[in-house]
Amino acid sequence: MKRFLSVLLLLTLNATAFAQLKLARLFSDHVVLQRQKPIPFWGWANPNETVKVTLANQTQSAQADASGKWLVKLNPLEAGGPHQLSVSAQSGNLTVKDILIGEVWLCSGQSNMEWRVIQADNYMNEKNDANYPQIRHFYVDHEVTMTPQTNLKTGEWVVCTPETFGNFTAVGFFFARDLYKKLNIPVGLLHSSWGGSQIEGWISKEAMLTDNELKTYAQKLPDNWEAADAIHDAKTRKALLGSADINPDAAYEKKYLEENYDISKWLNAGSPLGQWDWKGVWMFRGNGFMARNVNVPADMAGKETTLGLGIQDSPNEIYVNGQLLFKGILKGNRKIIVPANTWKAGNNRLTIKFGKMADPSWYGLGIMGSNEDLYLSAGTDKISLAYEWRILPSFADKHEYLHSSNNVGTTIYNAMIAPLVPFAIRGALWYQGESNVGRAYQYRKSFPLMINDWRKQWNDEFSFYFVQLSSYGGYQNSNQGSNWGELREAQTMTLSLPKTGMAVSTDVGNPKDIHPTNKQDVGHRLALNALKFDYGQELLHSGPMYESVKFEKGKATLAFKYIGKGLTAKDKFGYLKGFEIAGDDKVFYFAKADIVGDKVVVFHPKGLKPVAVRYAWADAPEDANLFNADGLPASPFRTDDWKGITINGKFE
Repeated sequence: MKRFLSVLLLLTLNATAFAQLKLARLFSDHVVLQRQKPIPFWGWANPNETVKVTLANQTQSAQADASGKWLVKLNPLEAGGPHQLSVSAQSGNLTVKDILIGEVWLCSGQSNMEWRVIQADNYMNEKNDANYPQIRHFYVDHEVTMTPQTNLKTGEWVVCTPETFGNFTAVGFFFARDLYKKLNIPVGLLHSSWGGSQIEGWISKEAMLTDNELKTYAQKLPDNWEAADAIHDAKTRKALLGSADINPDAAYEKKYLEENYDISKWLNAGSPLGQWDWKGVWMFRGNGFMARNVNVPADMAGKETTLGLGIQDSPNEIYVNGQLLFKGILKGNRKIIVPANTWKAGNNRLTIKFGKMADPSWYGLGIMGSNEDLYLSAGTDKISLAYEWRILPSFADKHEYLHSSNNVGTTIYNAMIAPLVPFAIRGALWYQGESNVGRAYQYRKSFPLMINDWRKQWNDEFSFYFVQLSSYGGYQNSNQGSNWGELREAQTMTLSLPKTGMAVSTDVGNPKDIHPTNKQDVGHRLALNALKFDYGQELLHSGPMYESVKFEKGKATLAFKYIGKGLTAKDKFGYLKGFEIAGDDKVFYFAKADIVGDKVVVFHPKGLKPVAVRYAWADAPEDANLFNADGLPASPFRTDDWKGITINGKFE
C-alpha cells in the first residue's frame, strides 16, 4: 500500500511539473502577422525549458522563465504567405498553418466599433464585395478581471468570406477593405471592443497612477471582486439614496408599497422600458420597485379595467393605493384585469415590486415591449402609462452585481488588452466616447493617457486613429451647451499627440439612434488617415479643421487647414449653416456665413460685434454643412475657451 501511494504521488508530481507546450491564443491558424516589424511569439512550457520557433526560414530559441513563460522575436518579414509556424520543445510540438504577413490593426472602443457588418447599411449588397480571404478578423470576447491577464481564454482568426464577414466589426471591415484594395496586402483586424464601455476601463492601473485626476481612484482600486462589489453597492446607494451610509432594511422598504409614500426622490426613469442598467442602476441583479401616479377619471374608476404592463416574467407584486392587486408570474404581454372600484377618481398610486426576468435571464431589472403595451383601459377609454415612472432597486433583499464593463476601472484593460501585448500591430482604430460625454473635460486627459499607455505597454509609438462622435440627441444652441460638443472638442485636442488622426462623422449620424448604420463612410475616413500617414499615398485625409479667426468690422473671418481643392457648402442652395456668434456678453446667436475664397466669413445681419464663433456645437448638429471639395466634413469647433458644462464631471 505504501509503495502504491509513493508511485501515485510521484505520478502526480510529474504531471504537475511537466506542462504541455502552449502558444498564446492569438497565434492560431489563419493569423495575420505585422510586416516590417520584429515579430514576437510567446507562450508557456516547463520552467527553464528551451523552446525553438521556426517561421519563413527563420529559427529562434528562447528559454522559459521560472514560471514557464517564454518569448522570442523573429526579424521583420515582408508581406506574403501563407506560411507555417513550428514550435518545439521537450514538452511538445506545435504547428500553426495558413499564416499571412501583412498589416495588423487593433480595433477597439464601444458599441459603434463593435457594430457588426450585418447590422450596417446595405449588408446584402456588401456581400457581393466580401470575398477577401487575405482579410482576417479575431474577436476578443468580453471579460473583466481585477488583475492583468497574460492570455485569452477564447478566440480564433476568421477568414473573410461572404459567409463570415457579417460578424466582423463593420468599421474595421470597411477600413480593411479600403486598405486591401489600395495595397493588395493582407490585413488582420484584432477586434477588442465592448458596447457601453467607459474609457477608464481601458486604461491600466499603472497609467492611472501617473495621472493627477485618476491617481486617487487607482490607489483605492480593490484587488478582488468581493471588495469591488461592496464599493459598487455603496456607490449605487449614494447615487440613488443620497448617501452610502443609508442601507434600508426590509421593514423600511415595505413602506415603499404604501399609498402616500414619497417617490419623488426615486430615480426618474421616464419610460420603464429597457434594462435598468442603462437608466442608472448599473449591473444590479436582484429585486426592484417601480411606481407612478395614475390620474383616473371618475367614470373609469367605477368600471372593471385592464392594466397593461408590458413583458416582465419575474415574480411580481402589484399594488394599487397600497392594496395588493396581483402576486405571481405572468409570461408574455401582461394584461391584468382590475376589478371595478379598485381605482379611485383622481390620483392613484401604482407600485410594482419585481425581480429580474427569467427569459432572458441576463436582462436583469426592467420591462420589455413597446409604449403601446403600457396602459390602463376600460372599453374604448385608454390612459397611457408609457412614461413618468420612478424606479429604485431593493437593497434589503438579496442582490448582487454582474461583473461587467463599467463596474471598476482598468478591468477591461486587464482582460482584453493586456493579453494582446506585445502582438505586433501597425496601429489602432478607436470609436468610443458616448459613455464619457458627461466627463468631456476630463476626456481631454484620459484619452491621451490611454493612447500613451497602450504605446508604452507595446513599447511602440504605433499609429492611432479615432472616430469623432457622430450626431445623436438634440440640436441645442450654444447657450444651452452640449456635452457631445465638448467631447468632440476633447477628441480634436488629442490630435496634438504624434501619429494620431481623426475621422469626422457628424454628417453620417442619426439623431434618433446612437448607433448610426452608415459605417462605410466611417471606415473609409479612417482608411484615408492610414493610407496617407502609414502607407505614403498622396491624398487628402481630413475635412476642414479650424485653424484661426480674425475679428474685424463686425465680422469673423475663419481660416482652415485641409481645405484641399476648396471649401464648399453641402446644400442645394449653397448656404452655409451651423454657425453661431457671441459678443462680449457671451450670449450666442445663430449667424450667417459665407465662403470667401479659402476662408469663411461669419456675421450677424443686425450688426452684432462678435468675439466668439462656434460651428456645429450641439449634440446632433443636423444642418452643419461645411465640407471640402473632396466631400469630407468640417470638424465642429469653437474659437472661445469659455467654461463648459462638463467641467466638473469626474470619474469616481
